[in-house]
Amino acid sequence: MNDRETLTYLEELLRSAAPMVQSYHDQPDTVDWKGANDPVTAADHAVNAYLVDHLSRAFPADGILAEESRDDLVRLDRKRTWCIDPLDGTKEFIARNGEFSVMVGLAVEGTAWLGVVYQPIQNYMYSGIRDLGSWLTTSEGRRPLRVSGVDAPADLRLVVSRSHRNPITDDIKTSLGVTQERISGSVGLKCGLIARADADLYLHPAPGTKEWDTCAPEAILSGAGGTMTDCWGRPLRYNQEDVRRRFGLVASNGRCHHRVLSLMVPALAAAGIDSAQGW
Repeated sequence: MNDRETLTYLEELLRSAAPMVQSYHDQPDTVDWKGANDPVTAADHAVNAYLVDHLSRAFPADGILAEESRDDLVRLDRKRTWCIDPLDGTKEFIARNGEFSVMVGLAVEGTAWLGVVYQPIQNYMYSGIRDLGSWLTTSEGRRPLRVSGVDAPADLRLVVSRSHRNPITDDIKTSLGVTQERISGSVGLKCGLIARADADLYLHPAPGTKEWDTCAPEAILSGAGGTMTDCWGRPLRYNQEDVRRRFGLVASNGRCHHRVLSLMVPALAAAGIDSAQGW
């Protein structure tokens, strides 16, 4: 398959998972905890197994990195690796507020290349191919995505997490003079808002995200003309042995990225966080 055919396959696969997600969404959860502040439900496991099964059969030569699967590191020898997050925003799924998504991205030689973020309850599907284009498909049809041209700091619209917020985010917000803020669950949905020009900036100056949290969103944001880096402006690398994002995350429309980083780096230094160790 070429990139467009692969993206179409992926869109159809995620859409086919929607009835399963809905069936779990309509019944009470059994919630376990992988760690402090890190819930997992039966829906996470079921959707994870469904996506891994289909992708491994459709692309047997590719590696698989899935949140709810054991990572045997076989993927490290593969040129292409699928990064699967069966439910991005499990807390939002448990809260039944609709702000969760199913996300699958394809990393090629360490770079987020293409991906789909599907918000099944609202039937919003973000999809994109790096540097080629991104699209939003809803019940009303399909349209291309393009980030905003906003670059004046005071005019930026910040999208922040409902479940995770670091004080450094507020410091940067104040320094920029940002007054417009929107709350959303799911990394993928926050980046989707930037890709569709309904927001301009997302900051995550903290650990916690992993490769499956960022691969699909980065590919889509890039296809829409946006930028995603770590908090020091370095590109994100994929299919690494350590999948944790130890150096945080900044996603933007690209116009404001350097200005935000110019404030972020000294704020991190003041907090005792350096570019070599991260969090």
